[in-house]
Amino acid sequence: METIQIRTGRREEMADITPAVRRLIKENGWSDGILLLYCPHTTGAITVNEGADPDVVRDITINMNKLVPLNGDYLHAEGNSDAHIKSSMFGCEQMLIVEAGDIQLGTWQKIYFCEFDGPRSRKIWAKFI
Repeated sequence: METIQIRTGRREEMADITPAVRRLIKENGWSDGILLLYCPHTTGAITVNEGADPDVVRDITINMNKLVPLNGDYLHAEGNSDAHIKSSMFGCEQMLIVEAGDIQLGTWQKIYFCEFDGPRSRKIWAKFI
């Protein structure tokens, strides 16, 4: 297992980790298989979505906040219940195809680490199968 380190700069952001994932694949000489990316944080997530138009990330973030607002009917004492809910909605893992030493993504797709309770130092575990 390998680890990708991330430092987020805002409470909520979608950080493009595609270059870091590609670098990890290349550095380890992984060729053909499956790459599991896993987020071991309860207020973070991993997703794949459009990376060509930054308005998509903005739209996702703005509308997730409408669906799950920071200040809602929450009992959790830490004040980050919205982050836990958003993490569960997105999910903590992605399984990606690796072929000929590269991740197979659609033309517009990027891999994002979703921060919902930052800024923080985060990690993503990567397991090549």
